[in-house]
Amino acid sequence: MLYYAAVFVTVPRHARKKHVDKEALMRYLRRVGWLSGLAMLLAIGCTIAPPPGTPIPPAAELLPGDGRAFAYGYSADEVVRNPEVSDKIRELFGTDWTPASQGGGQLSLGARAYFGGGGLLRMVRIGGEDYIALTGCAPTACNTHRVLLLIREGGSQLLARLDEGGYTHYYGYGNGDMTRNTVPLVVDSGLRALRREGSPYPGIS
Repeated sequence: MLYYAAVFVTVPRHARKKHVDKEALMRYLRRVGWLSGLAMLLAIGCTIAPPPGTPIPPAAELLPGDGRAFAYGYSADEVVRNPEVSDKIRELFGTDWTPASQGGGQLSLGARAYFGGGGLLRMVRIGGEDYIALTGCAPTACNTHRVLLLIREGGSQLLARLDEGGYTHYYGYGNGDMTRNTVPLVVDSGLRALRREGSPYPGIS
């Protein structure tokens, strides 16, 4: 919403006399104009709408006590090994699944290592769609090397965010409505919903 500030200028009593000090009056008006302009900037500075075409993050909420979260297993490791989704998870991360030193992609540890320290499995609703949310971390570096995996109900779409010591990587697999711009919006909205109940990552308070 855009706010407008109305500014009223009052000429001092002495400036209304027949013999007006024009220079003093001009200084006064300039000062009032500068202050009123500053007031308007402060009034609208935090309410300027984003540029047209800027993607809007979808609304997200945690769905507590939902048994659907365990459709593929009760731990991160069980989900990763479940034959219904294991191949999709590997395709999601591609060459990043294995460590770079073993001929993998750009991750020094490889994405597989991030599921060694598994967190809770929960259900989140993002933009009207329900996802299983699985968090994990590299056991030796839970504070800096973390992963959030979202599996859309039915397993048709997988999204992930992987934090690697200050670098963030996003991944998407499945339906064609995902793009480089929309995947981070969906994943980060889900992460914010999880964080409302505290840290979703294992070993992090």
